[in-house]
Amino acid sequence: MDQESQPLDADELLGFSERIDRLPAEDAEWVGRLFQECMRARMREAELLESSGEEENAPAPDKGSATNLATNLATEAQLAQVALDAAEWLKTLWNVGYMGSGSFPSQPRTAFPKIDLEDVLKSSLFARIREGKRPLPFPPPTRNSLPWHDLIEGPTESHVVHAELIDDGNNETIGAIIEGCPDWHIIEEISKGSEYVIQYRGKGPLFRLDVNPFFSTLLREPPQWERKIRVQERAGMRSYILIWPLDNGATAQEVPLPAVTWERAESEAAYWVAMNHPEMYGRVCFEQVMPG
Repeated sequence: MDQESQPLDADELLGFSERIDRLPAEDAEWVGRLFQECMRARMREAELLESSGEEENAPAPDKGSATNLATNLATEAQLAQVALDAAEWLKTLWNVGYMGSGSFPSQPRTAFPKIDLEDVLKSSLFARIREGKRPLPFPPPTRNSLPWHDLIEGPTESHVVHAELIDDGNNETIGAIIEGCPDWHIIEEISKGSEYVIQYRGKGPLFRLDVNPFFSTLLREPPQWERKIRVQERAGMRSYILIWPLDNGATAQEVPLPAVTWERAESEAAYWVAMNHPEMYGRVCFEQVMPG
């Protein structure tokens, strides 16, 4: 087997992560994501090798070394993935914030926040990254000062909440405090004192807030816009392109999505919307357009 055909070892792979950091920002983003996918694939391959080795009832004499090698590869890959996920977590804390409601929210910053073991263990953002999900490019709403991702992207659309209305002193409602989070803006007043359309910091989905003396409900509004994702097939491989219309009537923007499945294509398209049109995040659904 020639040198180019041999798989890279763990040290060589980790060396690439340092080189990625030196790339221009526009390249580092997608190269970094591709690198993470390669690491996940390597880790999965090692797990499968280990599993197949354990299932052998009567392994040949040399199978022990093969199993040990697979175990070592799996451990190295897992440690490497933890390191990559931790780096993405810390990068998000610095660039976006995420440290609860109101803390560490905006630039310029001169010092990184103090982080201890409890922060790592209780971080929903770190848990999210470890599950292979991308962090949002802006902090999500909080519930009792903890990031509340499920509110804006979870399967449950309606939540029972504790809500208080904020007025300006002239009997005009200007905002709401939901589960201790004061950053909800009033978009529309449906019924004064009882029903409103609200949005968190002007970003993400719209919600209908029904205020009740005993309990209030927060209902996520359905998507308002639909965008097409075109499927392309070449040499038996599928790729996905987000078609994004432009306001000036020019030819629609075509955004390649780093995905090979429809589920990942939807996720990547939603992330692109969050990065480029945060006010529309969670308010767009996607239609799959097959070739031909």
